[in-house]
Amino acid sequence: MTNQATRPIVEFLDRVIRAFGINASVIVEETADGPRLNLVRHRGEPLKALQHIVDMSFGRSLPAEQRVFVDALEYRKGKDVELRKMALFLAQKAKDTGLDQQLGPLNPYERRIVHMAVAEVPGATTESVGDAFSKTVLISLRK
Repeated sequence: MTNQATRPIVEFLDRVIRAFGINASVIVEETADGPRLNLVRHRGEPLKALQHIVDMSFGRSLPAEQRVFVDALEYRKGKDVELRKMALFLAQKAKDTGLDQQLGPLNPYERRIVHMAVAEVPGATTESVGDAFSKTVLISLRK
């Protein structure tokens, strides 16, 4: 389902994937965090490149608290769920052992998933460590 706000994004993605020679179609899923655009019949590294292009081109056209997510065969959604589960597991491990846990290197989007997941665990906290685009997230006992 495409609405007024996502229509130009879908049209843009259609043009880009045709230009790449990719045989795929775009399906829009409305989520609380913003529209998730799923590229059906294609997945892999071009996904990150397309996500970056869409963010730069259309990121400011949505309300501030929303993002557009480009996905392929729900590859990214599965990775997001997996990363969230790992963050919760490591937060609990940090609480149980008192030892800091590390996760990464992660890009800004992945770090946000970890920070938000760990924020749900009472007594655990996170900190991004590093100077590059990809940073490590340190999960520790809240002091």
